[in-house]
Parts: sequence; structure tokens; C-alpha cells
Amino acid sequence: MTDVHDFSDICPYDDSVFHEKMSALVKEPMFQHAISYVMPKEAIPGLIDDLLKIDNKYDFQHLIMYPFLEMLAKKTTSGITIGGTKYYNSALNYVFITNHRDIVLDASFMNLAFLRRGMPTTEIAIGNNLLVFDWIADLVRLNKSFIVKRNTGIREALLAAKQLSGYIHHAILDKKQSVWIAQREGRAKDSSDHTQDALIKMLSLGGQTGAFMDNLKEVNLLPVSISYEYDPNDYLKAREFLLKRRDPGFKKSQRDDLFSMETGLLQFKGKVHFQMTPRINQKLDQIGDFKDTNEAARHVSRIIDQAIHRSYEIFEVNYIAFDLINKTQRFARKYTAEQKEQFIDYLNAQLDKVDVADVTAEEREYMMTLMLTMYSNPLKNKLHTILGE
Repeated sequence: MTDVHDFSDICPYDDSVFHEKMSALVKEPMFQHAISYVMPKEAIPGLIDDLLKIDNKYDFQHLIMYPFLEMLAKKTTSGITIGGTKYYNSALNYVFITNHRDIVLDASFMNLAFLRRGMPTTEIAIGNNLLVFDWIADLVRLNKSFIVKRNTGIREALLAAKQLSGYIHHAILDKKQSVWIAQREGRAKDSSDHTQDALIKMLSLGGQTGAFMDNLKEVNLLPVSISYEYDPNDYLKAREFLLKRRDPGFKKSQRDDLFSMETGLLQFKGKVHFQMTPRINQKLDQIGDFKDTNEAARHVSRIIDQAIHRSYEIFEVNYIAFDLINKTQRFARKYTAEQKEQFIDYLNAQLDKVDVADVTAEEREYMMTLMLTMYSNPLKNKLHTILGE
């Protein structure tokens, strides 16, 4: 039975046990195998020696994760930028709520952007469905992550939600730690980002007043819009749509999830931009209280969605995809004919990677349309929010 006031099974590891947990982690063969993907094997013993000298999360992030993320950014992006830092007040702690683009890197790259500016990193919410091995759970909890329990029974789900909400409020109010959480469970496969009302209701369960809006204001919700120029998983999402079209009962395997994580981590993403927006407390005051929490959650979700959609960074590929899928030249001034041809070549090269037998021309066209939809939806949603289209 979950004790909603006991956070020991979900919270980041305390520094008092850091060395013990790290000592066990570095002996795990699968951990050593995993890091061999991102660094030369001859460098691994030196890394392990360095890890064993560390006894707290701060040093781990600053001495190990910071340079690792810089290396990853250099190898797999064309640069990581952040805007809207004027909305950040160092005297406050926030729940940074973002759209969800990459399984692993959304929070990691945001924290990298923070580290570069001397801002404190956040604690990170991560679903237990991704923690397929015990050593992965240990690694993320050593790296300031806390666990979101998923796939539970109805009664256990409510208790888990209360425990999670209680921990987030505890992190903000007592630990003085900011928190990152995605606006929904799982990524939006079509890149049309919308906040789940259930997430807002979960955040309202904790708090000191019991009032829905007051509990939300307590955690200082601050939307952050994440934009990736390229999504390395675009063809894998198209593949999943195709397999579900062929068989509505298709379910991804654990191997599929691990491969998606690996692809997102190691493959090229182009430019990556984070745009911070004002915290929404003032808007929560303006909309007031609701008798119905479902209606209240819908209004709060809409506020977050509008902030995220309005703040997307729109790249040339988004303009090209919008024009291609809508058969228009509306944004032709935003890109060159060469860029358009290069993007079409990119999409076709990605589709060539789809490992599904006997793909027909019609099915390939279906997947191409899906990929164009993924790349055009950020612009479509931004236009809807700003212009009402």
C-alpha cells in the first residue's frame, strides 16, 4: 500500500547514500555496456574511477553530466539555445512544464541550458515504464530524478497521484528545488502538444490549502516551449502508425522503447530551442475558482497550451512541411528551393529506414503524410494560438 506522505520509493537518492548506490551501479555490466555507446571502451575505467570519487548529486551533475551533455549536444545538435530567462526569478522555485519531444533529452538539455547560465538544475519527473532495469532506476535517482508510477490499478493510481503531488509540493516548498515535468504522459506522436487535464488535477492534490487554484499557484507553474529542428524518431513514429493501421491491436515492445530512447539520444536533432514563458499564477487569479475540478483543469491546460504553442521556435523545415501538406506557397519566402529539396530527401531517407515487410506505395505515402504532419503541427498550432486560424 502506498503511503502518500512517504516519498522514499520515488524521490531522488539522498546524498547520504550516493556513494553506496554509485558503487553498486558501476559494477552493473549493463551500465558499462550502455556507456560504451557514447564513449570509447578504453575510457570507461577512468570514468568509473571518477564516479567513485563523487559522493553527492551536485558534483555528479557538474563534474560528470555537464561535460557529457555538452559532448552530446556538440555531436547531435546544431546548437542549444534558451530564451525568456527574464521570466525566471532566482528567489522562486518552479514546476517547469513543457511539451514532450524526446524521451530522455527534454529535461537534460534544458538543464544543460540552465547550467551554462549558472542556474540551478531541476529535479526531473520520469515514468517508471521507462525504468526497465533496476540499474536505470538507480542512475536516474542519482541524477535528481523522481519516479512517476504508471500502469497501476485504479485505487493504487489515486494513491500514487497523491504521493507524487505531495512530493512535488515538498520539493518546491521545503527542499527549495525546481521540478521539470512533461505536459502529458508520453510524447505527442504527431507533435501536436496538449496538456493532459489529469496532470493538472494531480498537481492540485498536494498543497497546504486544499483549494484547487491555490494548490497550483503554490508550485509556480511556468510553461517552457521546446522546439527540435529534427526528430530522430520521426520514422519510428510513422512505422508505429503504419503497424497500428495494419493491426489495431499492435503494441510496441520493450525493445522498441529502448531503441527509441537510443535513437533520440544519439542521432542528429539539428537546432534545439527552449523558450521560457511567464509563470501562470496571475492568469490563475484571473480565471478564478470553479466548482467542477474537471472544468478548472481544462482551463488551466488551455493556458499552458497557449503559452507553449505561442512560443515555438519555427524552423525552415516546419514552414516547408506546412506548405507541402497544405499544397500551398504561403511560407515560400521562409525557405529556398534547395532547402525544400533537402528536406524532402531527408524524409525519404528516414522512410527508407522503416523495417516493415512489403510496404506498398500507398503505405509509404501514408507515412510521408504522417511525417509532414509531425513537422507542420508546431506551426499550425502557433498560427491557431496567435491568429485564431
